[in-house]
Amino acid sequence: MKIQASNIQTGDRIFAYFNNKMQVCTVKYISNADLPNIRLTVFHGERYRYTNSGIIQFKSEDLIDLVNKNIQ
Repeated sequence: MKIQASNIQTGDRIFAYFNNKMQVCTVKYISNADLPNIRLTVFHGERYRYTNSGIIQFKSEDLIDLVNKNIQ
């Protein structure tokens, strides 16, 4: 399933190029959500560890592959 970058939410799991390879990442934090570029702090895996985290940037209109939608 694809979702527009501007609709990403904390906890969503996405496919993204992270740490030099395409992998499943979990969104920890979203910044600049109202600007043309969105910055996502992500980590790979299901549990957050600071050493496994990093920042990915997308244009707000980019389509991102969503693994599953976070249900809250």
